[in-house]
Amino acid sequence: MPVKDYYELLELPPAASVEEIKKAFRQQIAKYHPDKVQHLGKEFQEMAAGRAAELTEAYRILSDEGRRAEYDRQREEGGAQPASPPAPPPPSPMSAPSASAAAPPPPPPAPEPAAPRGAHFAQERASRDEFVRKALVGRFRQALDAVARDYDKTDVRGFDIACNPKSKLFARGKGPRLLVRFVDTVNADSISDTWAQAAKAVPTDEVCVFLMGSAMAPAGELATAIAEQRRRAARGGSRVTLIPVDARDWDARMPTDAPPVAKTLLTRLRTGA
Repeated sequence: MPVKDYYELLELPPAASVEEIKKAFRQQIAKYHPDKVQHLGKEFQEMAAGRAAELTEAYRILSDEGRRAEYDRQREEGGAQPASPPAPPPPSPMSAPSASAAAPPPPPPAPEPAAPRGAHFAQERASRDEFVRKALVGRFRQALDAVARDYDKTDVRGFDIACNPKSKLFARGKGPRLLVRFVDTVNADSISDTWAQAAKAVPTDEVCVFLMGSAMAPAGELATAIAEQRRRAARGGSRVTLIPVDARDWDARMPTDAPPVAKTLLTRLRTGA
């Protein structure tokens, strides 16, 4: 029976060193610390506790030389492909069965191909990430409903949430358009892509983009990427304000010229009030 692939769980190759195992464990376990998931609801907290236990067990085994050697042996044996059953021998030409003889049993079904090693964790990780995205987007919607009553929800391709100021008589409502997008990691690449999509979706009006992620690049990389996008957009018709948000604790890199509604929203997300 296949064993759990702890290398896949820690996102490491089987030849990883003890130091690499330790570093990977610390990075992974930090994602599931109770302080990081307390705002995501009981269901995800239970899922996070289960994953933290798996990560701890993986580290306990792989960081010990003896346990790791035994685990590697079991992993190789458990991951071996089952042998195909032998084919039935052909009938002898000297002993053809009579018409009244019982029909031979049908051949056994071909064994289903085994799932690639690590496929279980990859699928589980994808399900987990989708659950996190839905939980965070749902939390953001609740904050919007509470503090942005002058906005109407709409749909913008490439964004999880989009809102426009409610129309007033003979004019559009005050305030920027709001866009929210969740990505795995907020970094220079995701900032560049999100900025371009926001400018394309809202080519003339002011737009405020909340770029949320469960992982964040260093603050210097984020600041440099945003400054570069601002320089490129200086000649354009739209004004984009992009706010990186660490979805693990709602910490935001708030620019000094962020609109008031953005500050109110982030306060609501952090404090619930």
